[in-house]
This record gives sequence, structure tokens and C-alpha cells, in this order.
Amino acid sequence: MNEASRLDVLRSLRRWLDEAFRVPGTSIRFGWDPIIGLVPWAGDVLTALLSLAIIVQAHRMRLPRIVQIRMLLNVIIDVCLGVVPVVGDVADVFWKSNSKNMALLERHEAEVRPATFGDWLFVVGIVAAVIAVALVPLVMVYLIVHAFAANIPSFAR
Repeated sequence: MNEASRLDVLRSLRRWLDEAFRVPGTSIRFGWDPIIGLVPWAGDVLTALLSLAIIVQAHRMRLPRIVQIRMLLNVIIDVCLGVVPVVGDVADVFWKSNSKNMALLERHEAEVRPATFGDWLFVVGIVAAVIAVALVPLVMVYLIVHAFAANIPSFAR
């Protein structure tokens, strides 16, 4: 299969996962991603695996690694949102990781360009958010232990 055929298949996959249906009377479109995501855990894993096809193609096309990481983070955010029952499925209607990733792929398909400032900003922002979320429990434990230690009478130490 040549590259143009692969891209056509990926565009079709994106359409089926993100835009196959329209909410009547609105411009809101959704695809099979939120529908399959209704199956707890397994649905989100299945749609994430389907989403990886776009990232694999980006790797084959030798897109900048930062762009590939950004694509992977789009899928991770989609999975994390989708894990929350019902609310995650509604979020899947609006966070269309496949559409975002195809847009990135198509932006870089004609010629491999260096990553944009926005690509770097997105990845750095996500990494910073993950670090912040990881540090919150550690800071909370430190504050609790510190507060507890400060309230212990000196003769008990």
C-alpha cells in the first residue's frame, strides 16, 4: 500500500472515530470513539489502539519526534478523559484526538518541517501538568507530617 492510500485509510478512520454522526439540529459531530468508549475500560483501550495507527504513520513519515509525542499525548488525554464513566464519553465528543492528530500529520506530510513553537509548548505544558499532579500527593504528605510533628509536645520527641 502506498503512502497516499494509507493516508486515505487514516482519514476514513478519523472520520469514523470522530465525525461519523451529527447531533440533529446542531453542528456537533461525533463518531464511534465515544460510543465504543461506553464499554468500561475495554472501549477506551480499543479506540486508543485504533488511534495509534495515525501515530505509526507519522513515525513512518519521519515527522519530528516532538510532533509524534504531541500526537501520543492527544491519545493519552483522550484515554484519561474516556476512563471517567459517562462524563468521559461526553468529553470524547469534544476532544477529538484523531482529528487533532490527522491535522498534525497533514500539516507535516508535504515536507517534513521542524516542530512549531506550539508543538513544543503543548508537550512542555503537558509534562509540567503531569509533574504538578504527581507532586501534589507528595506535598500533601509533607504538609500533614510537618503539621503533625509541629503539634507533638517537645517531651514526646
